[in-house]
Amino acid sequence: MLKSIARNWWLPALVLLALALAAWINLPRMLPVFDRSDQRVAALPAALPFTSGQRVLFLAPHPDDETLCCGGMIQQAQAAGATAYIAWITAGDGFEFDAALMDRAVRPSPAQMRDLGQTRAREAGRAAAILGVPAARTFMLGYPDGGLFYLFTTNYDQPYRARHTGASAVYVDGALTPGAPFTGRNLHDDLARVLDTVKPDVVLVPAPQDAHPDHHTLTYMMLRLVGERQQEPTLHFWVVHGGLEWPLPKGLHETLPLTVPPRATGLPWERVALTPEQVQVKWQAIRAYRTQTEVLGRFMEAFARANELVSPSPLPPLTALAENKAEAALLVSGQMK
Repeated sequence: MLKSIARNWWLPALVLLALALAAWINLPRMLPVFDRSDQRVAALPAALPFTSGQRVLFLAPHPDDETLCCGGMIQQAQAAGATAYIAWITAGDGFEFDAALMDRAVRPSPAQMRDLGQTRAREAGRAAAILGVPAARTFMLGYPDGGLFYLFTTNYDQPYRARHTGASAVYVDGALTPGAPFTGRNLHDDLARVLDTVKPDVVLVPAPQDAHPDHHTLTYMMLRLVGERQQEPTLHFWVVHGGLEWPLPKGLHETLPLTVPPRATGLPWERVALTPEQVQVKWQAIRAYRTQTEVLGRFMEAFARANELVSPSPLPPLTALAENKAEAALLVSGQMK
């Protein structure tokens, strides 16, 4: 008996480790035991408020990103007298597990994936309406989910065929440019068309540190586009895919802070405090994405927090970069241990 327990000691240890990990991910009061993230958030400077007359554009790589990152800011912009606009770059038609769950199919067909894109586009309209943005101030571009990097590189001029949907051109109902071939040039032109229409004073985009390829590829495109127009100061940055298991804890914890994402700790983050009413409206908008919440509900609910985060720069401050460079030089020279 004792020999059997000794041989299998790893089994109860593994169970305990799994339980501890589950508690860390899901229980709101576990995190302060290990770090002081909430205090660090409280110490962040407050973001400048929106002002009356501003035109604010929220760019979302996929339907739901605008709500997760910025559902509170969208409300605040409009409450301040600014005009909010939302543009979705893709229809979110590349999430096979989502389509499999919806259609009870082990391997969803291209037609089923296109149906998913249409469904998510409709969900996006409902979420925007909950946040107070009418359809007339939204844009669906409908480029391929999971394909933006190809459009930015190898398929800038040659049409890209989406792996999940089989489509090589914009097919989503209500798209800005129906039938536009999936090329980087066409996406560039559609983004430019949105900017020309909105004439934004502020543009909210993913930070380049965001882990999702569609997210940081959109950032590269926008940095180039606003650089061509000499409008770099209009860009402000957010993160949704910020590191393993972030944000923690999972689930709905409206009074807890949204902490700084591990992948982007060096950015000059600013805090946007939300009222309880704004958090509730944001949560309702999150729930409008039923296809997503059925699969990723606790991850998505974790963004309905007491604050949002925004950075005025895609890079750490120059002083931090200089300090890191000096530290690296000392390490190389052997003067720092």
